[in-house]
Amino acid sequence: MAAKVNKDACSGCETCVGACPVGAIEMVNGQAEIKEADCIECGACVGECPCEAISL
Repeated sequence: MAAKVNKDACSGCETCVGACPVGAIEMVNGQAEIKEADCIECGACVGECPCEAISL
């Protein structure tokens, strides 16, 4: 199961984009969106998100 973004908590800071080792996160309309097919469930984005908007 891929990481999930809580859109209500996401500030659009893009920190998670740089943290993802496989480029599975893109910004859409100012918020992070996980490309589920590319996500390797490593959790790197979860630990980097200052808003705690991403979970596995």
